[in-house]
Amino acid sequence: MAEESRPPLPPFTYETAAQKVRMAEDAWNSRDPARVSLAYSVDSVWRNRAEFVTGREEIVEFLQRKWAKELDYRLIKEVWAFHEARIAVRFAYEWHDDSGNWFRSYGNENWEFDQQGLMRRRYASINDLPIKEEERKYRWPLGRRPDEHPGLSDLGL
Repeated sequence: MAEESRPPLPPFTYETAAQKVRMAEDAWNSRDPARVSLAYSVDSVWRNRAEFVTGREEIVEFLQRKWAKELDYRLIKEVWAFHEARIAVRFAYEWHDDSGNWFRSYGNENWEFDQQGLMRRRYASINDLPIKEEERKYRWPLGRRPDEHPGLSDLGL
């Protein structure tokens, strides 16, 4: 059974790479593991920090654990580079733990897509910076980042 197509499809232009990045940001900001997993091929391979994940079922399990720990998660992604079926992304997200300690997590991701536009490889490197609540820059209501909210470069991140 063929997998569903997830436009935009490679090869990417700057515009389609930026569209793909915003679609990923929106999905992750939903904090819905099942929704997020549909953007990945059924045999997708991830490295997230030091954790290795394979396939949609493991992606869902990983994201359930992630968002049980990273509360009030808000994310911004930005295209760093692209070529054919690959996109490099930089991102930052803010969250707090169950003790109310806030963090801004910075990182880079390398993505590779199949011909249906599903991500088959995702490699993420992430660092966490403790911040004070008053240092937060992401204060929109949970969910999709509003279009008028500044991006990473605009925020100096």
